[in-house]
Amino acid sequence: MQESFDLLAALKKLGYLQTTRDPLWWPKSGTFEVVVGAILTQQSRWEKVEASLSALKKANLLTLEALSSADTQHIASLIKPSGFYNTKSKRLISLSQSILKDFGSFETFYREVDRTWLLAQKGIGMESADSILCYACHRPVLVVDSYTQRLLDALGYTLDDYMELQEWMQQGIETNLDKVRRLYGEEADIATVYARFHGKIVEYSKQHMRGKAVDVAPLLDALEESI
Repeated sequence: MQESFDLLAALKKLGYLQTTRDPLWWPKSGTFEVVVGAILTQQSRWEKVEASLSALKKANLLTLEALSSADTQHIASLIKPSGFYNTKSKRLISLSQSILKDFGSFETFYREVDRTWLLAQKGIGMESADSILCYACHRPVLVVDSYTQRLLDALGYTLDDYMELQEWMQQGIETNLDKVRRLYGEEADIATVYARFHGKIVEYSKQHMRGKAVDVAPLLDALEESI
């Protein structure tokens, strides 16, 4: 593997993405629900997050306006499956209030928010900010996470810094846009490619996790066939 495009091509050859829940992989992409999910998924499994989202939805609290005026303890009781529920409850309410104060609506937030604003909010780090930008706001940002790090480590690429890892991953796509478009057989939208690329990495890594390492044997075979 010479660059991240090779990884994208190999994952696609292996049949990823396998889920059909959303064209961009993260459920309900382009909605406020992604913002909530990006907070809930911190140090939690997605299955637990789904339970929390379902509880919020049943209580009619899965909207920007409803969350901004909700009771902290009530929200905490609904999101217990996600863990750290008291902290996450406060952060969800505070974030919702800040979005309304600075943007007035989710639609404006979707169009105008940037990484600087997101990182200034308590409890939002680089991965959460990029998840919101990519999946909630459809921006051309590639999320890199622990799965990305472990997969690249197993392939012999050690990039410990988040920004360095993201830059390497994005550069391999941006310098090969012609190949990307041929791979997808259509005019590829870079934001969609990034969203689905991250999803492919997570799906593959979860299926091939062996302890704390990722088994890359199937991936190496696919990379070899692509050469």
